[in-house]
Amino acid sequence: MSQTIEVRFKGTRKAYFTWAEADAPLRVGDAVLVEAERGRDLGRITAVGDVAEKKCAGGCSGCAVGGDATAAESAPKPVVRRATREDLRVHDENRRSEDDARRKVIERVRTHDLLMKVSDTEWQWDRNKLTIYFTAEKRVDFRALVRDLASLFRTRIELRQIGVRDEAARLSGVGRCGREYCCSSWLKELSPVNLGLAKDQHLSLNPSQISGGCGRLLCCLKYEHEFYVTARKRFPKEGKTVTTARGAEKVIAVDIFRERVFLRSEEHGPRIIALVELRDEVEARGEVLMTAETRSRLVAAEAGRVEQAAAAESTAEGPDTEAEGPDAEAEASPAGPAAARPHRRRRRRRRGGGGGGEQAGPGGGEPG
Repeated sequence: MSQTIEVRFKGTRKAYFTWAEADAPLRVGDAVLVEAERGRDLGRITAVGDVAEKKCAGGCSGCAVGGDATAAESAPKPVVRRATREDLRVHDENRRSEDDARRKVIERVRTHDLLMKVSDTEWQWDRNKLTIYFTAEKRVDFRALVRDLASLFRTRIELRQIGVRDEAARLSGVGRCGREYCCSSWLKELSPVNLGLAKDQHLSLNPSQISGGCGRLLCCLKYEHEFYVTARKRFPKEGKTVTTARGAEKVIAVDIFRERVFLRSEEHGPRIIALVELRDEVEARGEVLMTAETRSRLVAAEAGRVEQAAAAESTAEGPDTEAEGPDAEAEASPAGPAAARPHRRRRRRRRGGGGGGEQAGPGGGEPG
């Protein structure tokens, strides 16, 4: 029975394969040789069994920069074999020669006067391909550079553009916390980070203080974001006016770790109170004490409700007044009786009475 394994290569590149030898299962950390594009490559296992199957089932869209697109679309390929000491020796030699290859690539880039920054180079284990990772602000036409590098290294050249966060993950470094970058040590899936995370945690919005070595927002801003959002729901919002035993006080700041609230009153000045005590004061005196501003607002709202009620009553009496209006206006106006005559004439015609009126004969033109 075969098992699915996750193999990672240099940087953040990874792929999924299968291992058919159930009698000698592979373990995390073992080095294996796998089938790569136009040759073989060496990597180390980072997940096996159900864990690797769940990651692979989610699709390879989560794979970091450098993943093989053709391997993502097809079924996982089988592992060739375990890596031997000779394989590891060749792998180490390739890694040592990558620095020299990177310097040569940088020289060729300067010769062709291209606006691109070469971040890293990676040899395939069998040296059938040299992958060059670079960053650039705009699109770069590197066709002439590829031909020049192919004649220099006598192998297949692949240039791949990456972002600044992926560059930091590949090159690694030390963050402001004094430890290695999370993205290059253990955080293999880079999730989006926005400025709203810093606002919810009431951190400084100065980019120099909340940015990492890559120039983007720190990945660790997302670690405790859920805790901050949940904890602040227990506190009153900053800037809100609450009614306590001292009257109306404005919430200046909250301390979610020490369970304290900073209040300020115009009469008594600032003070610090525990969240539990603040709740007791608000529940005990909140319905009794009322500021002048709040009282004036309530009076204005009550006056507005009275005016709306009076307007509603006048609107309800309107139809009765309008029903009596036409008769009074018809009697007072000289045109009133004349306006009522056509209705009487129509009624007389329907009854058949002439009443002094003219009727049309069968011819339709002469009076009778």
